[in-house]
Amino acid sequence: YISSSGGLFLSGKFDQLPNAKPFSALASAFNDYCNKMSKELRLSHLQIVASKLRIALGGEALHLVKVIPSLSIILGDLASGPDKDQHCVDAQKRLQYLMC
Repeated sequence: YISSSGGLFLSGKFDQLPNAKPFSALASAFNDYCNKMSKELRLSHLQIVASKLRIALGGEALHLVKVIPSLSIILGDLASGPDKDQHCVDAQKRLQYLMC
């Protein structure tokens, strides 16, 4: 969590085991960051971040919350999203699209 000149450094642990979840290191790093952000930012700034994320992610936010649980602290309730009951046929491709 090094922040210098507007930059940000996140770290996560990559597990090389064959049964490791795809993008687990990225998801872990972003989960930690979302948790930290939710505790450190003022409510007004957190609401601005949440609004921008909701606009950028749209219905895809529901899929990211599945792998980055702390994102739900920032975004709030996503139960009314259009994809709530949709099962992702190809979850790995969807995550690759969202995370990369």
